[in-house]
Amino acid sequence: MPDEQSSKIQRPEVSSLAGLWSDVDYFFMGRALELARQAALANEVPVGAVLVSDGRLLGEGWNRPVSGSDPTSHAEVEALRQAAKTAGNYRLPGSTLYVTLEPCVMCAGAIVIARVERLVFGARDIRFGAVRSKFRLVDSEMLGHKVRVEEGLLAVDAAQLLTKFFQSRR
Repeated sequence: MPDEQSSKIQRPEVSSLAGLWSDVDYFFMGRALELARQAALANEVPVGAVLVSDGRLLGEGWNRPVSGSDPTSHAEVEALRQAAKTAGNYRLPGSTLYVTLEPCVMCAGAIVIARVERLVFGARDIRFGAVRSKFRLVDSEMLGHKVRVEEGLLAVDAAQLLTKFFQSRR
């Protein structure tokens, strides 16, 4: 299976889910990390995302706001767009989104609107994270849909990729 961070990224404390990740989880988060590396090669912040339903890849993406001149071209949005086209529906019930970095407010909102069932993310983003670090949007009692959140899978790898990217720009 497929297998530094700035001050904005935080590794989670010991996750209650440590050791409970499946081979499928490692495989798809590994793919998300590969996509994050592609983003870095394109001089984009290295974040990758993969959306899966019933073990089938529906969509994937990496950050492209700079190259696409589009502030909404985050990895999660790219994966959601592709998955919705593949499924023929903007709602994606029963799906899991794997993303290397905790989603921002925009992406968290899109995840809820798409009715993603499960979100698995690697590293926390203590500056902009809207799932655990700053807000708890995807499982808020105020919204009509709650997403199951699991964090910390390959977090060290994701955080190191971000650290290396930002250090190279200083």
